[in-house]
Amino acid sequence: MATTSLKESDFETTVSEGIVFVDFWAAWCGPCRNFAPVFEAASEQHPDIVFGKVDTEAEQQLAAAAAITSIPTLMAFRDGILVYREAGALPAKSFEELIQSVRSLDMDDVRAQIAAQAK
Repeated sequence: MATTSLKESDFETTVSEGIVFVDFWAAWCGPCRNFAPVFEAASEQHPDIVFGKVDTEAEQQLAAAAAITSIPTLMAFRDGILVYREAGALPAKSFEELIQSVRSLDMDDVRAQIAAQAK
């Protein structure tokens, strides 16, 4: 599966189910351009995962709502829960390790931790 361009109108529904990685980027950003092939290659290697890209120039309101202050920023969602957020480009090996970490999360444990923090 290739990457998907995300917009404010479809962001919430896209990240609400399954595993979703989102790359916040801009065309003028050198590190963003360097990370793009890594992100694209991962999308080809993992067709069961959604890989979305948000152009922060075109989607300024979405970038603001997500509190993006540095790009690239990578987010990972699983079952609608933000499980990873970090600014900066990752090398391919590190990104693959992150993908495997998100895959192996015990989501019942994650939900229990969120519930405990809310108390």
